[in-house]
Amino acid sequence: MKTYATFREIQHDLQHGTITCQQLVQHHLDNIRKKAHLNAFLSVFEKEALDRAAVVDKKIKEGKAGKLAGLVVGLKDVLAYQDHPLQASSRVLDGFISQFNATAVQRLLDEDAIIIGRQNCDEFAMGSSNENSAFGPVLNDADNTRVPGGSSGGSAVAVQADMCQISLGSDTGGSVRQPAAFCGLVGLKPTYSRISRFGLIAYGSSFDCIGIFGKSVEDVALVLEIIAGADEADSTVSRKPVPSYTSALTQSNGKPYKVAYIREIDSSEGLQPEIRDAIKTKLEQIKAAGHSVDVIDFPLQEYVLPTYYILATAEASSNLSRYDGVRYGYRSKNVTDLSSLYKKSRSEGFGKEVQRRILLGTFVLSASYYDAYYTKAQKVRRIIREKTKEIFKQYDFIVMPITPTTAFKLGEHTDNPLEMYLADLFSVQANVAGVPAIAVPCGQDNQGLPIGLQLVADDFEESKLLHFSNALLTMN
Repeated sequence: MKTYATFREIQHDLQHGTITCQQLVQHHLDNIRKKAHLNAFLSVFEKEALDRAAVVDKKIKEGKAGKLAGLVVGLKDVLAYQDHPLQASSRVLDGFISQFNATAVQRLLDEDAIIIGRQNCDEFAMGSSNENSAFGPVLNDADNTRVPGGSSGGSAVAVQADMCQISLGSDTGGSVRQPAAFCGLVGLKPTYSRISRFGLIAYGSSFDCIGIFGKSVEDVALVLEIIAGADEADSTVSRKPVPSYTSALTQSNGKPYKVAYIREIDSSEGLQPEIRDAIKTKLEQIKAAGHSVDVIDFPLQEYVLPTYYILATAEASSNLSRYDGVRYGYRSKNVTDLSSLYKKSRSEGFGKEVQRRILLGTFVLSASYYDAYYTKAQKVRRIIREKTKEIFKQYDFIVMPITPTTAFKLGEHTDNPLEMYLADLFSVQANVAGVPAIAVPCGQDNQGLPIGLQLVADDFEESKLLHFSNALLTMN
């Protein structure tokens, strides 16, 4: 069976009887088996997916199928899927079975999407390379000696290697966009609160967003249209109406867009020259298409990454305190009292990177340092958001790199956490500010590794963001 570039092509063939949902699911299952060495999936729901495909085939014949009938989807191991394992790729949740569906997952199922499996990720979504999983690293299908990015590396590779058409991941500081860049995919982080977080295992609650991986902007727009919107189970989700994102792809206001490029990023010493050149070439193409491009100053750029890590680790320390060995998940057997139960269960259940971030977060929240670090970082975050939104008073988009380099070698940064954190240098601003951002493919480096370009827009401007992203992919 051929590899489909868009879900629209799949729908066409399903409607005309060229293929069936069962054949489509089997095709993806075959690819999962052939490429098992990539370690993208932790669980594959083979029989269940085939059985559901048979039901959807019947619905298609009867003309009763939902909007996503035939869409094969993988879920990052941080999204609740009722009666299925859920453990954030961590030993601390060994044996845990979800008792309900995440809102985003339920909305996919309601439109007849088919869930094919649970995907590997960095433990509790903490990492930039997918090497922190308790189940081993995920390999990049473009080059098996390199990382796929993190934390949603398994979700990215699953789409990259045609193991599913769409994956849902989570983006706390770039964890959808960065692996999308490393794997040559489209990866969307929507506005904070655009998609309900109900059923998403928390890392940093004020940063976490459910994001979407796809092969095309069109597929990502369709899925966003289905899963976005108000949810009574989540008090933080926006009640703004959900527009037709798919219609927006072909609609334009007829005016040229104004694009900003940040000077401080352009002069960054850590930016791989081929990425800088690829983005500059794309900026010239944007100009040639009739849009304007200005280089602007954003002097707060150096404060974005430290602000993110102070606040995200503080929230992680609080969120992960619930994993104590008492209520569910891993419990150490070598305990003598309640105190040793807590200590040993957590020290044996959590991996090194998660422990490191819990310790850092607990430190910045401690009485002696709360005002010096946490409170100050919250103030800086507010300033970063305000200054970012000021840019959008004059410009439609900010164009940025997603990563300083293309996919790096497995093990290259595991001994130096600071080097790994720098992989998030350009992706965290959208999370700190809470605005939407998308990764789109932007060529390859001289080793044939994918390069990604990032577009950032103002709050709830996903329609415009998706429209321009789609246009970017046709510029040359």
